[in-house]
Amino acid sequence: MSAPTTTPGRTATPHAAPTSVPLPDPAPRTSSTPPATPASPTSPAAPTSPASAADVYRHGLRLLLDKDISGWVALWAEDGVMEFPFAPEGRPRRLEGRDAVAAYMRPYPDHIELHDFPDLRIHETADPGTIVAEMRGVGRLVETGRPYDMTYIAVVTVRDGRITSYRDYWNPLAVLESGTDFAGSGR
Repeated sequence: MSAPTTTPGRTATPHAAPTSVPLPDPAPRTSSTPPATPASPTSPAAPTSPASAADVYRHGLRLLLDKDISGWVALWAEDGVMEFPFAPEGRPRRLEGRDAVAAYMRPYPDHIELHDFPDLRIHETADPGTIVAEMRGVGRLVETGRPYDMTYIAVVTVRDGRITSYRDYWNPLAVLESGTDFAGSGR
């Protein structure tokens, strides 16, 4: 385990140990329903509060591995924003709204076959609805069969169990070298 880190206004917490997806899924649920806190005794079907940002994020990774893009998009707030601060010229840098995210992600499994998200580390922030995730996405490019191995850092905010902001910091050089953009269309 690495040394504890601190965030202003919070006590030191150790880094999360690296994990690999698939992550344990303690209870069956529909694909687009993120995990939630236990149901109250008076209303067994209704959760007492929405899932944590880390839970929603992990669930989203599982959906991506399952190629369930519609389920992944359903995790988003209607007005959610996805940003790619390091996107190369000609690639989208900002997607506004669930519909824009859906249109961007729809062809993803036709171009990139994800196998795992190894080395996942999720860091809490001073805002309990915001996490910073470090990971790799590994798999293969469908068209060429070449390996896909991308390192990501994502800053994700979840409100009321839905993703409202997702800033995806990925390596644009890897995309340019492979000739494939995030959604997989050839250059």
